[in-house]
Amino acid sequence: MLEVRDLDVYYGAIHALKGVSVRAESGEIVTLIGANGAGKTTLLRTISGLVPSRAGRITFEGRDITKMPAHEIVGLGISQAPEGRMVFANLTAEVNLELGAYLRRDRAGILEDRERVYTLFPRLKERRRQSAGTLSGGEQQLLPIGRALLWRPRLVLLDEPSLGLAPLLVREIFRTIHQINRGGVTVLLVEQNAHMALSIASRGYVLETGHVRLEDRASALLENPEVKSAYLGG
Repeated sequence: MLEVRDLDVYYGAIHALKGVSVRAESGEIVTLIGANGAGKTTLLRTISGLVPSRAGRITFEGRDITKMPAHEIVGLGISQAPEGRMVFANLTAEVNLELGAYLRRDRAGILEDRERVYTLFPRLKERRRQSAGTLSGGEQQLLPIGRALLWRPRLVLLDEPSLGLAPLLVREIFRTIHQINRGGVTVLLVEQNAHMALSIASRGYVLETGHVRLEDRASALLENPEVKSAYLGG
């Protein structure tokens, strides 16, 4: 479904991604793990068309999207839930969700998908009339994921969905990611909680200082001594 090949990305003079190659097959959960600054978020933003690449190629379902504008990439079926509780604080939770469907014109389908999101996240339904800025941190973390799903994507990019959440909510988030995937959505997941991410993923990549250090089945990475030492607490 998605193939990133030999991607080079710079921020000014900083070489953020160095010949990165990753892929995601239809129906997979693929996770990217690594330390802060490894290039994980940059990779997602480049796939989404928000950061330009200097070299390399990105294809989605066989189509070259490397130089495509971000809104056209969304139109092809790729949604991203960004890191850091990106919500429109003065708008209600419901309006925040529906902004994910801004390119759609099928109102009945939008309402149907909104109800699916409310089934996944009952708390958002309870808070749907509240301003997003008044929601708890955990509830705000759910909004970008729900918003990404309102486009009815075939591939969703999740950037640190469990960041800063209490353990109970972390487990809920990962259960939800698994449900999203079982519903037919391919997931590319960036996550600091390496153990949880690898536990639900098909395959994984370890990024270090802008390049792919390791690639393997998620189950194999969980048992890899290097991964255990660096990311799984020994």
